[in-house]
Amino acid sequence: MWRRASSHLQTLAGQWWRSGPQLLCLSAQDTLQSRGLASITSSPFRKTSPLLSSESDNVPTKKKVEDVMPIATGHEREELEGELEGTKRFTDMDSPVGPFGTKETPAVVKSYYNKRIVGCPGGEGEDEHDVVWFWLEKDKPHECPVCSQYFVLEVIGEGGDPEAHSDDEHH
Repeated sequence: MWRRASSHLQTLAGQWWRSGPQLLCLSAQDTLQSRGLASITSSPFRKTSPLLSSESDNVPTKKKVEDVMPIATGHEREELEGELEGTKRFTDMDSPVGPFGTKETPAVVKSYYNKRIVGCPGGEGEDEHDVVWFWLEKDKPHECPVCSQYFVLEVIGEGGDPEAHSDDEHH
């Protein structure tokens, strides 16, 4: 291999010296054409459109979840299907934002189940603290032990136990 490379370099050097001291410069396209590879573009990268962008809407075929993420299941799959259809799955459950929760007006956290894990980051400024995690249950207001913020759970739909299994499953 090295012999071929060195002989190729000697041939190039000989051509250069015979033609005079001028700069030997070939474009990438010229090099590809001389080697019979003209169909290859000069750039190794090609532009692709993002999977869930408006640019990809110009494609005549309708995308499926398998095209975007073949291993998506459960809530992740439902969320991707909704996004491909132009809807959002969790529109009725945005992150709780609002004033500091007090006993009279607690911070409301929404859930599809009768209980949910909630994290309290504290209030603004000096009242801010490391996140304290706790279970928030339906009809049981909770007070953060660090900042005394109150939380209540609002169940969306029928509710239910998040850890419940169907009666058909026996372990």
